[in-house]
Amino acid sequence: MTLAKTRDLMNRALERGVGQAAFNIVHLETLEGLVGGAEEAGLPVILQISENCAHFHGGLEPLARAALAAARQASVPVSIHLDHAESEDLALEAIELGFGSVMYDGAHLPYDLNVAATRRVTEHAHRAGVYVEAELGKVGGKDGAHAPGARTDPCEAAAFVAATGVDALAVAVGSSHAMTERKAVLDLPLIARLKSALDVPLVLHGSSGVADDAIVAAIGSGMTKINVSTHLNGFFTRAVRDYLAANPAVVDSRKYVKAGREALVPEVSRLLALFARAT
Repeated sequence: MTLAKTRDLMNRALERGVGQAAFNIVHLETLEGLVGGAEEAGLPVILQISENCAHFHGGLEPLARAALAAARQASVPVSIHLDHAESEDLALEAIELGFGSVMYDGAHLPYDLNVAATRRVTEHAHRAGVYVEAELGKVGGKDGAHAPGARTDPCEAAAFVAATGVDALAVAVGSSHAMTERKAVLDLPLIARLKSALDVPLVLHGSSGVADDAIVAAIGSGMTKINVSTHLNGFFTRAVRDYLAANPAVVDSRKYVKAGREALVPEVSRLLALFARAT
């Protein structure tokens, strides 16, 4: 199986009216667990490296090259995506490394500056055949801020997409990043209005805080790409805690991170199947 293009995975999901899962890599062990879950499900997956993750590892390239190699060796289609890049330079680096897509996040900027920066990244990415996601209507939960009332205006969203040429848009519809409880209430009528107003796929960030049935309903209302990170991190971390509690004398870190890696596989597989059959 060759490295997949994000554009192909997104077009496939759109044509079928289903959700395309996108899961965040934190380190090599999560990378391996995410690929293992996709292979167990027999379904394509988008794997994401965030700007925060790149900073944690001291740069984008080492983890990116590992992710690209894992994608090339996987038995299912896997694309690699840069998530929440506020740095234009980082987005350009990801394009040069061979990522299938980048998300340039200019939502922290005034609207006009966001448009200009996003358009620059998009033009560069499209010259390389790379898919671009952007954000409008800041999704809550970044830097500890919880803003469940944040909403994306459909008219502004349509104007933004037209001005920037992006391929997909992350919208604020009631979810929030880094939630550890799945109790977010999504604005399904707004999702439907956004779907009607735009000719690009919608992306749901902060999906870890959204229950299964609500995600399925969001896909039915018009969401395509579903980002999940914190929810899966919980499975990994709980497995590591349980292993260490049961084996307090262990010093070989491979043993407990293996437990975390293995805990990801069934939940990744389950989520992929859930999103892929949603209508």
